[in-house]
Amino acid sequence: MKKIFIIEDEPGIRDELVILLSSSGYEALCLEEFENVSSAILSCAPDMVLLDINLPFKNGKDVLKELRQKSDVPVIMVTSSDAERDELISIGYGADDYITKPYNPTLLLLRIGNIFKRLGGNSDEVQYRDLKIDFRRSVIVDRCGNETVLSKNEMLILSYMYHHRGNIVSRDDLMTDLWNNSEYLNDNALTVNISRLRGKLSEAGVGDAIETRKGQGYLMQ
Repeated sequence: MKKIFIIEDEPGIRDELVILLSSSGYEALCLEEFENVSSAILSCAPDMVLLDINLPFKNGKDVLKELRQKSDVPVIMVTSSDAERDELISIGYGADDYITKPYNPTLLLLRIGNIFKRLGGNSDEVQYRDLKIDFRRSVIVDRCGNETVLSKNEMLILSYMYHHRGNIVSRDDLMTDLWNNSEYLNDNALTVNISRLRGKLSEAGVGDAIETRKGQGYLMQ
């Protein structure tokens, strides 16, 4: 059972999260004293942290910054609905994702599940249809053994799509993942990288790997 540590100072929201996570198969733990939040997280050794930005004593972004000096535990920031700047800063400090208040329970569970799925599926090599994807060497290998080298951004996009295959991935999702990997791309640059990746996949025999869903994003089956 995955252990999720809830850092939320509003008792009502905290209790709702405990019920939601517990009923979804997670072990939900709470912090009720907020003087030494980062130390409490390290002592608890959770599998994931839900961290509110607005906390007593110390801002959640500062807690995250402290935590990242000692731990890479997955962190989802919980922000107020009008705090876009806080969301972006949190990602820059090393958050894995964020969700806004009032949060959508289904969306929160999906984001938690996606992070655990991504962390649990990052082997160096995977088989995809007739291709072998080597994440460590950033290459794809076709059925004849021919290798195609991908750029760092192309491989990051392919990795994200592969680990979310079967689900529609938005452009914002991809840009957030690239930002988390210290590779910021604007909208035009993302389009170019996806086009190049598609071209290389096509040359390797899987030109239909990434489907565009108009107004939604991309789908990899």
